[in-house]
Amino acid sequence: MLKLEKGRPADCAGRLEKEVRTYDFLDKLNIEYERIDHEAAMTMQECADVDEALGAMICKNLFLCNRQETTFYLLMIPGDKKFKTKDLSAQILSSRLSFAKETYMEEFLDITPGSVSVLGLMNDREHRVQLLVDRDVLEGDYIGCHPCINTSSLRIRQKDMWEKIVPALEHEPVFVTLEEPQE
Repeated sequence: MLKLEKGRPADCAGRLEKEVRTYDFLDKLNIEYERIDHEAAMTMQECADVDEALGAMICKNLFLCNRQETTFYLLMIPGDKKFKTKDLSAQILSSRLSFAKETYMEEFLDITPGSVSVLGLMNDREHRVQLLVDRDVLEGDYIGCHPCINTSSLRIRQKDMWEKIVPALEHEPVFVTLEEPQE
């Protein structure tokens, strides 16, 4: 049974430093959030039960780059939305987008696959990653994301995400409109 808890864990022993750093970041901003601890969720399918318990817009976070691997993007889209690189490429004027290598994800965001989160941008102090947000992510009162590890999920107010957290991350978002691909 998944249980929604208020704020950070009472005891952070045994938790990774990057997860604790995420709670410190949110607490410093006086952000109220709720947390669910769960088994590692590597796929959107595995996140389904967590999503239901969170009652929040769950994002799929994709770490992308251009063909030359010189420009990197973190794309937030609704978890159930399909993604076509061609649609996004045209909007951000970057051809040949693909998934970036895991090594860049770890180097720039201190995150491993399956744990990608907007909160990882707090680790990108050199601003090597551009935040891209599908406008559909803004729907609903809450947004769900990982605290840089995929064994916990957070529920944060949309208002706090866009008015406090993202500005504190110092990564100006670029809002895009991605259409559902035609079958």
